[in-house]
Amino acid sequence: MNEIRLFAPASVANVSCGFDVLGFCLDPVGDEMVVRKVAEKGVRITKIEGEDLPMETEKNVAGVAALAYLEEHPCAYGFEIEIYKKIKPGSGIGSSSASAAGAVFGVNYLMDKPLPKAALVKYAMAGESLASGAAHADNVAPVIMGGFTLVRSIAPLEVIQLPTPKELIAVILHPKIELKTAHARSILKKTVPLNKAIQQWGNLAAFVSALYTDNYSLLSRCMIDEIIEPYRSMLIPEFDAIRSSAINAGALGSGISGSGPSIFALSQGEEKAKNIAKAMAKIISNLPIEHEVFISKINTEGIRILNQQ
Repeated sequence: MNEIRLFAPASVANVSCGFDVLGFCLDPVGDEMVVRKVAEKGVRITKIEGEDLPMETEKNVAGVAALAYLEEHPCAYGFEIEIYKKIKPGSGIGSSSASAAGAVFGVNYLMDKPLPKAALVKYAMAGESLASGAAHADNVAPVIMGGFTLVRSIAPLEVIQLPTPKELIAVILHPKIELKTAHARSILKKTVPLNKAIQQWGNLAAFVSALYTDNYSLLSRCMIDEIIEPYRSMLIPEFDAIRSSAINAGALGSGISGSGPSIFALSQGEEKAKNIAKAMAKIISNLPIEHEVFISKINTEGIRILNQQ
């Protein structure tokens, strides 16, 4: 096998109560990538469509992630990568993560899969570090592993696969304005009041319990973030109104996807999700901002191969 074409999906990180540690994988939106073996050693980005991104390997998250993998797992050949960008950079649904994760997954696959999926997260994080200035795994982990993931630690790296309740549906509202992750991180406070930290720990622990027990009511009560969202929400037009509209329409909870500006909501069932999507779109339609809304099942597979040669 010399070439594969793969789908690298979008993702939601933080999920309100799990800043930098919790994330889940989306289904209908994602990048397509081609990874192929070539005789010349190294990694080259040979084609990018959809966005104006660096072609230089060391300046592209996919290239950096693939190089990080090959540094520890060298081989006698090299790789070319084509990126067909469908996730807008700065959208808050894991644009850089999809490219980084897809590159590492593709290289590993063409080397006859010497590493399991969970071990690939480490190398995809190198791409995230280039994109945002911080080597976090809450987006790349669910993209690679699928479903919900929890990052217990990054030094050493330990990622836990969590179960996905069958009726859980995500709604994503993407206002087409760009928020760079590095900027969204820079406005955060360096210290957290103890009472708010205790509340956040409790919500995260209970959220994980709710996933294991299919307890939608408990899950709903956990989707609160008093540490990060109060600051980042100021960067998103009508955030409070959009979140309130989603909850009033039946959402289990709603919050900022990643660093924003996308806003996510979780629903029990697809019919409720449709109502939530309409309610969220109605609010933002009053603003002069181009936007899109989509409904997604939780993607429990993660990256998938479209074809191979």
